Amino acid sequence: MSDKRRIVAFSGSLRADSYNTAALRAAMALAPKDCEIELLDISQLPLYNQELDGDAAPSLVRELAAKVADADAILFATPEYNYSIPGVLKNAIDWLSRQQPQPFADKPAAIMSASMGLLGGARAQYHLRQIMICLNVHFINKPEVMIAHAHQKFDNAGQLQDADTQEFIELLITSLMAWSRRLNP
Repeated sequence: MSDKRRIVAFSGSLRADSYNTAALRAAMALAPKDCEIELLDISQLPLYNQELDGDAAPSLVRELAAKVADADAILFATPEYNYSIPGVLKNAIDWLSRQQPQPFADKPAAIMSASMGLLGGARAQYHLRQIMICLNVHFINKPEVMIAHAHQKFDNAGQLQDADTQEFIELLITSLMAWSRRLNP
């Protein structure tokens, strides 16, 4: 039996040159061989509509919910918009939170954020933790990966060039895998 861990990843940015999506791609490249990270596409989700909860949910919502339910852990990468997470990420969470069985329940998770600013998305991370409490998501506490001045750490092709940031992302993935194994041996 394989002990390979499956992590699903959400980017809170739809921007083609998103530093957060680039950070997730870096995580995918830096992940150890016993870890598989799948970046989920939330760009086509319609705005949440309670009238379409449950079985009436769009097929994309049901597909994403199944992937989250089947995953061993979740990795979020989000920019900070107005001291919080972007609406596109909140919209995805709102859709998935209404699916039954609840796909986020008891999932180990980690967050990283990238920003051109000094704080690296710190406030968005703390707000995401607050949002996910009611869904019983279990975030790791350390390391905290907040990529400040992201425009100086990624090249024009979106490749992470900063060795310290690469080490933090590797440690984050390793810690998430260990947390996943601890919660779900």
